[in-house]
Amino acid sequence: MNWNRPIKAAAFALVMACAAVGHAAPKDYFGIHLVDEDTGRGVPLTYMRSVYKQMYISDSAGYVAFNEPGLMDGKTDVWFDVKSYGYEELPGAFGVHGIGLKPTAGGSVTIKLKRKQIAERLYRMTGYGIYRDSVMLGIKPPIKEGLLNAQVTGSDTVQCAEYRGKLMWMWQDTDRVGFELGNFSMTGAVTELPSKIDPNKGLEFTYFSNKPGEFAKQMAVVPREGTNPIWVDGLTVVPDEKGRERMVGKYIAANKDFSPAEAGILVYNDEKNVLERLTKFEGPRNGSQTPGPTGHVIYLMDGKTRYAWFGNGLRVKADFASVSDPKQYEAFTCLKSDGTANRENGKLVWQYVKGAKPVHGRMVDDLIKRNIIKPEEAPVQLKDVDSGNTIHAAGGGVAWNAYLKQWVFIFGQQGGTSNLGEIWMSTAKSPEGPWINAKKVATHAMKDNNNDLYNVVQHYELAQKGGQEIFFSGTFVISFSGNKWPTPYYNYNNLVYKLDLSDPRTKLPEPPPGLSKATSDEDKG
Repeated sequence: MNWNRPIKAAAFALVMACAAVGHAAPKDYFGIHLVDEDTGRGVPLTYMRSVYKQMYISDSAGYVAFNEPGLMDGKTDVWFDVKSYGYEELPGAFGVHGIGLKPTAGGSVTIKLKRKQIAERLYRMTGYGIYRDSVMLGIKPPIKEGLLNAQVTGSDTVQCAEYRGKLMWMWQDTDRVGFELGNFSMTGAVTELPSKIDPNKGLEFTYFSNKPGEFAKQMAVVPREGTNPIWVDGLTVVPDEKGRERMVGKYIAANKDFSPAEAGILVYNDEKNVLERLTKFEGPRNGSQTPGPTGHVIYLMDGKTRYAWFGNGLRVKADFASVSDPKQYEAFTCLKSDGTANRENGKLVWQYVKGAKPVHGRMVDDLIKRNIIKPEEAPVQLKDVDSGNTIHAAGGGVAWNAYLKQWVFIFGQQGGTSNLGEIWMSTAKSPEGPWINAKKVATHAMKDNNNDLYNVVQHYELAQKGGQEIFFSGTFVISFSGNKWPTPYYNYNNLVYKLDLSDPRTKLPEPPPGLSKATSDEDKG
């Protein structure tokens, strides 16, 4: 069954459906609740397609509010094809997958879905209508702003850092409800710490706006010509010389063609609640290749020294002066200054060196091709523990896990069943690896409806039950999927998942010895 439909036709159908139900009361709807068979929790992002080709998509609580004129008498059979990423299709009848329902105004039905993937999809973090169908059915959402918050309808690539007793969240390019163009200089919000909230239920964002109720304001302030995007990465919180917490990040300001116009370090102004330029880099590609914070930072101890570690082979002492100075960054390398392998008694030696380039990503592939290092010496050698197939990582984040007493890597895959929508986990004895065995935990592959979940972030700040439950999110888009139909409400927004590490399916073979002796600054033994 082909689910592809022209975008205009999909949009028209959605408008017509909204027009049909726009003035209905909760008692006029037929409530369809799609739930996880094991947990009983509602399943977000479940597609229900009718024979007349209308698409209904469950909200973050797993509800669909159904009201179609002529179909609400309780006698008419309405057939739905039901699909959800990571779940089995309903068995149906006569070999046809799906379910038949007899909708009635004020009636309801619960449909149980059997989850195949390990991770559980929890909710949509951002955008309009997170609990739209719940509200239409008269059901109270678990968060206050269940429909529209700060006029935000879509946000790309999340950053998170614990800062001054709150969790600080920032997103890159952000869509608004009132105009086609939105905020391209970072959007910000805060939540309470996990000790005061339950991330299983949702995240209550308080956005930064110039006035209450207005669209989220621009958080990155870089005086320059033009209004092209400013992207901030690697939010890092460190003490200054007086012991005061400071938050910095690396920015890249784009030209019209999105190439780097300039790059540097921004620092958070607590009075103005914006990130202001501290340092402008000089060098290749307008400073964009200069070392600086990147990714989702973690904090390590090497001996008695605390470091900020960025996941791309870079670290720096975790203090304001060091993080702000590109010359203080250290690269993880196995090379001597002449480019040859650094070996002792034939064994490759890894170490952090100031001013060096990190041996990471494509550089590792190049060294293997040139026979400078062996494939089995690479810090990343990811393979599917079930099939033995090689996995090419695309982004992700590393964090210490107190439950496993190991480092956990949650990452996306390049070129999997969906192009950028397959999510995996791996474990190691040190944050640098070696990362070898991997297990798929979530998918966004569906016949004729693949989607991406890119720039995956492991939200170690939200971990529950001593690290048994970990959370990750990514941006749900069609950008690289080949799919031409953006999912209404969900496209260009962040999806949150939970992974329960007590699930025996997550168990991986014991990792080999780590490449460093680094420990987490939170590891107590």
